[in-house]
Amino acid sequence: MEIGKEYFGCLWRYVDNPEITDIDFNGSALWLTNIYNERYCASENFVAEHMTDGFVEQFSQRIANLVSRQFNKRNPELEAETSELRITILHEAVAKSGRTISIRKTPPVIRLTREKALAEQYCEVRVLELLMNCVRARMNFVFCGEPGVGKTECAKFFSQFIPASQRVITIEDTLELRYNSVNPGKDCVELKVEEGIFEYSDALKACLRMNPQWIMLSEARSKEVKYLLECWSTGISGMTTLHTDDVRNVPDRILNMMDNRVDADRLENDIYQAVDVAILIRKKAREDHSSYRYIDQVCFFLRENKQNEICLIVKNGELQRDSLPESLLARFQRAGIRNPFCYGEKRGEVDVDEKEIQNLST
Repeated sequence: MEIGKEYFGCLWRYVDNPEITDIDFNGSALWLTNIYNERYCASENFVAEHMTDGFVEQFSQRIANLVSRQFNKRNPELEAETSELRITILHEAVAKSGRTISIRKTPPVIRLTREKALAEQYCEVRVLELLMNCVRARMNFVFCGEPGVGKTECAKFFSQFIPASQRVITIEDTLELRYNSVNPGKDCVELKVEEGIFEYSDALKACLRMNPQWIMLSEARSKEVKYLLECWSTGISGMTTLHTDDVRNVPDRILNMMDNRVDADRLENDIYQAVDVAILIRKKAREDHSSYRYIDQVCFFLRENKQNEICLIVKNGELQRDSLPESLLARFQRAGIRNPFCYGEKRGEVDVDEKEIQNLST
């Protein structure tokens, strides 16, 4: 579904601005977020002149008509999406501060690059290359952090290093990964779930009949994570995102999603076997009050000799150790990776070109 600029009225100037990523109206003020991770308020004059009750009601009804949904006190939540936008509107019956409008841009681009990651202190080069090698070794990733910190963007970045011949199936309720668009020519099936029609559990079960080598679940929210772990335990690789503030809390966070204690007890060991690496992304403020995102923690999950172990390798954005457990080294070696901290080494030969090496070093 596409929505023309006439539907957005005064908001179009922000929708059309490539530097704006989020547009949030809380009933009285309009807040904007840009690609530099800065969040600021639109002028009071703009809100007073343009964000009138009449405009807000008109915009809401336009979106409701587009998706053929009722929007009123009995149907207080309205959602719509286009190829590049996700729109959420909450009625004042439930949003007591006033009718709320949230517009998030989900363009089919990857804003994060290797050069940008290093230049903007997203992570140090050895951490970056280690994680890129984890993709080559077909490890399972969980990206953690608070809402809006950039978990999906980080997943999109590392998904670039999946070989084109390896089939990827993405599962989302709102299309944000855009794997086909950002990885043209690669083998991918994009699945969209819908409550009551095609649930997450349905999609995960269907995946097993579609010959996947990777399953990317947009977000692990509930008991569907059990089916995801079952898929990963069959040898399928994957990526997902999770809301938690410490990578070491990932197992407990997943266990708390289960319906009962019996399921949780059975699943604990499976987590350490199926999940390989967790990455925590945070925001940090600069002296000029702007902020930047960075990889704060990285850990590996291990299960050996019937014991579960968490190997924290990055803490506070800094690499904590130069060596890895033998079981991890063996896994990299099986993938032909001699040095996990150097991307491009394979069977003792460097297969990354000189230009890439220079870019990674800058």
